[in-house]
Parts: sequence; C-alpha cells; structure tokens
Amino acid sequence: MPNTLQGKTVAILATDGFEQSELVKPKQALEEAGARIQVISPAEKKIKGWNHKDWGEEIPVDVPLKSADAAQYDALLLPGGVMNPDQLRMNPDAVRFVKHFFDRGKPVAAICHGPWMLVEAGAVRGRTVTSWPSLKTDIRNAGGTWVDEEVIVSNGVVTSRNPDDIPAFNREMIALFSQGAARAGIPEPKIA
Repeated sequence: MPNTLQGKTVAILATDGFEQSELVKPKQALEEAGARIQVISPAEKKIKGWNHKDWGEEIPVDVPLKSADAAQYDALLLPGGVMNPDQLRMNPDAVRFVKHFFDRGKPVAAICHGPWMLVEAGAVRGRTVTSWPSLKTDIRNAGGTWVDEEVIVSNGVVTSRNPDDIPAFNREMIALFSQGAARAGIPEPKIA
C-alpha cells in the first residue's frame, strides 16, 4: 500500500496515558502508506504512553492542541488507553477538534477506549461501533450500536477493540482514509 495516502495529512489526537501500540503501530502504517502525520495534544512538547500495565515511551507532540487547526487535516486517528480519552473528553478544545471531522464529513479511526471521544462528540448515533467492552453501555446510551468484532467500518468511522486488532484496524483505516469523505459513505456536509 505504498503511497496510498500520498498528499493526505492525518491528525493523531492523544495525551498522556495513550496505549503505546495503538498510537505507534497505526502511525507507522499511515506513514508507510504515504500520509503526513501530526500528533496533536493539549501537552505542548511530549506525551507519555502506557504500555500494557506500566508507563511506556514518550512521543513528541507536533502541534499543541491550542494551535491546531482541524481544517488542515484530512482524517483523524484516536488511539485508546483508558487515561488518554478520559482526559481528552473533559477538554472542550479536544471535543471541538473531534467534532470538526464529523461536521465536515472527514474519516475517523478510533481504537479500544478511543471511541469515548466519539461519544463525547455526539458522533455514534446511527453508527455501528466496536471498542473495549467497557464502553458498550456508553455507546448504546449515545445512540450507537455496539458489537464485539475485530474491526467495524460504519459511515466514515473505523473502530477496533484492542491492540490485538491493530492489523485489521490499520488495513481498514488506510482503505477508508484513502477514499476520503466523498466516497467513504459519509454524507456531504451542508455548509452555508
């Protein structure tokens, strides 16, 4: 899949406590497909990953959230880790950043606990979503359909359950991101 995403810029929204493999492996796959990647975070310089049951590596932040312009990105990746999306969903700027992608019909990929941001952004209603099992009730209460499957693509959103699903997640994420909004089954946004 080299150069499948040539000319696309993908935002990865994360903060301390992201599940390391759920950021690093999809980021690498996106880069290998030709995408330009920028890590966006409320932190300004670096964020620390969570590696299964302990702290992991630090990742540099490319653009602080307060300076990020969501309009500059073609797609969004939301890695999991319990702490990461739990902190982000309490940050109004992070929620606004995520909402932009849905308001403009841009593709989004979220894994593990990452779909919490979809719930917070009001974006699961009418979609079928998978995630870490503990999010099942949140997703259903927000109007989504939750399923326990390796990977789901639903109305411009790719979701997966956990790090074991990363190969399927990466495959479907790259396929969706290469299509863009117009061919990903996402309704064209109505801009006045």
